[in-house]
Amino acid sequence: MDALLIVSIFIVAIFITFYSVFHSYVLRPYFAGGVCTSKARLDGKTAIVTGANTGIGKETVVDFARRGARVIMACRNLKKAEATMKEIIEKTGNKNLVVKHLDLVSLRSVQAFAQDINNTERRLDILLNNAGVFNLPELTKTEDGFETTMGVNHFGHFLLTNLLLDLLKRTAPSRVVVVSSVLHRAQRKGSTPGLNFENLNGEIFYNGFMAYAQSKLANILFTRELARRLEGTGVAVNSLHPGKISTEIRRHFSWWRKLTWDVVFKHFGKTTEQGAQTQIHLAVSEEVEGVSGLYFADCKEDEPSKYAQDDVAALKLWELSSQHVGLEMMSRQRI
Repeated sequence: MDALLIVSIFIVAIFITFYSVFHSYVLRPYFAGGVCTSKARLDGKTAIVTGANTGIGKETVVDFARRGARVIMACRNLKKAEATMKEIIEKTGNKNLVVKHLDLVSLRSVQAFAQDINNTERRLDILLNNAGVFNLPELTKTEDGFETTMGVNHFGHFLLTNLLLDLLKRTAPSRVVVVSSVLHRAQRKGSTPGLNFENLNGEIFYNGFMAYAQSKLANILFTRELARRLEGTGVAVNSLHPGKISTEIRRHFSWWRKLTWDVVFKHFGKTTEQGAQTQIHLAVSEEVEGVSGLYFADCKEDEPSKYAQDDVAALKLWELSSQHVGLEMMSRQRI
């Protein structure tokens, strides 16, 4: 082996060692963001987590289980969810976990899940609307005719939350946590930023990234209006940006985009455990008890875009969503 090759190998080894140390002690802590420091216990309390079998949803279930909560894992894929549940039970020692089927692309599934919860659960302390889809490559519709991203990320959770409100109120003080994203700032309505009500379901055009941005803006507007309607009930509702994380939400990417995404966020993003911290903070922390209608990032209050603070748009979205999911008719049927 000649001297030049030996020197090259030595330089590469030094670089790798230096970068590993730099990444572990400088980059990773920098991108980790805020951490939930609350030691609050959840013994005797019940939480529902949608999309609980993977990513930040799974990490949140682990945290809740360690705090002693009864956790209902609301998932579309029961086989994967049950395997995850067994793993979490083994890790935490908390056997008070249960898997229930919930497919947010179907309002019938949402209704069936909510009816099951209302009939079998005595309390609901935390509802975490965590499940989501991102950047679907082409326009697809749910069985109810919604653009899939908006259907899962907004309409499904809108109906679910409303159908569980009575139980949340009876359990008060209770909390609703809605996972949004900093990408809500990317939403554009033509040349004017804001929620595009004329294109909520891809009626005019479809772009996967913009559909996601629109659904995340809808999440914050929904949170804002729901908080207004819940004033004085003891039910708090807040939204959040979890951070930049490589999770199963990128499942619809092409292989090369997945690879790029994973490499970038492995080095310059959060782990799933770090990404779950803000939603855990909003669900359990004493600091935010009674706080409602706000948007958080890195475990502290953040200011969303001015279009996410539009109360007129929030009310319009609520009324339109109620009409689209048939909320008033369902309420009459329950009476």
